[in-house]
Order: sequence, then structure tokens, then C-alpha cells
Amino acid sequence: MPQLRLDRTGDVFVLTFQNADASNMLNDSTLDEFNAHLDTVEAASGNVALLITADDEKFFSNGINLDYIQSQGGMPFLLNTFVPRLDQLLQRLARFGCPTLAAINGHAFGGGALIASACDFRTMRADRGFLCFPEVDLGLALSPTMVACVNNLPGEAVRRRLALTGARIGGEEAARLGLVEAAHAPDVLQPASLAMAAELAKKNRRAYATIKRSLLGPRWDALLAD
Repeated sequence: MPQLRLDRTGDVFVLTFQNADASNMLNDSTLDEFNAHLDTVEAASGNVALLITADDEKFFSNGINLDYIQSQGGMPFLLNTFVPRLDQLLQRLARFGCPTLAAINGHAFGGGALIASACDFRTMRADRGFLCFPEVDLGLALSPTMVACVNNLPGEAVRRRLALTGARIGGEEAARLGLVEAAHAPDVLQPASLAMAAELAKKNRRAYATIKRSLLGPRWDALLAD
């Protein structure tokens, strides 16, 4: 079964993680599917927006599937093959040519938190789920691209707390800190996020993408040049 599903509601493409049995963790197939769906959105004509979410009540995405990494050769595979592929996806998503919004419906850890951070905006479930970068507790360094994703989030102090302590931040706190636009009740998160994405889809796509890439600035340009 595919790990991701792409639907369209009006001018909003909805990309949904649907691998709840594996906590929506990331492997090579996930990245392949993600990029293929981005190709579809990219090829659409007119002004559109992309909403990323999951259909599991517990997990948005629990990050990189470390059991899969181990089955492929462990740390050498992670560092030399998988992380560069994930970096490429994050770079593409951060600079994507239409508005992007992550509706964080559950835990977003590691790679899941990075995907959410690469989006232009985020919403979050108020009563369940944490945003967390656990790499410091796993003994893993963040790549330059991953650091750039963390730096997309507002507030230097909270970014340092997230990256250097592995803090777990819930929806209501994330909203207070400005990490997400709003924290919603579970039955409100999806329709509210879809409505926000629909408003973003009204923006001129070319102008929006140009302004976004300018705001990302030299740090992202340098990553793409490497």
C-alpha cells in the first residue's frame, strides 16, 4: 500500500501520510512517493496550495525509520545515502513553488518535524502530539539543510531549545511560541487548515514563490550550490 496519498479539494492539494502501522516513519519509498506527488502539484496550472497532514490520530510522522536504516547497512547508509536524499526533499519543499502548510495532527519527531518546519506555515492539534527534534538524544548531528529547516521556525531561543535539548513542544505551547499559526481541537484541525490553505491558494503563485525564495535568503542558496 502506498505510504502517501494525494487528493485535491478545489485549489488545495492535500498530501496525506497513511502508513500508521509504521508511525508514518520515513524510508526510501516514502521519499520516492513524496517527490512524485510534488511533481504532480508542481505540474498543476494556476494558483494552488499544498497541505501536508496524516490520517493517523497519533502520528504526523515519527521521523526516519531506523529499523529500515539498520536493514540497509546502518550508519554508513544513513549518512551517505539516506540523509542526502532527505536533504534534497527538504530543500525542494522549502523552496516549493506554491504555498505550503503542514497540519500536524500528532507527533512530529525528527524527519517529521523537519518536513513540517520546511513548510511555509504550520497548524497543530491542541490536545495531542509533540513537535520534537530528538537528534541530540540519539547522538546524531543535524545536516546543514536540517539546521536551515530549524532556522525556518521563529524565535532564536525556542529554536535553540528545540535543537539542543530535544524538547517536546505540544500544540498549545507551539501556538504561544509562534511555531504554528494555531492549535485546534482534533475535529477542527483539518477543516481549519484546509480553509487556511484555500486562502493561501488565492495568492499569485509566481509572485509568492519569488518572495518566499527571497526570504529564505543566502543560507538556502548556498545549500543548493553545494
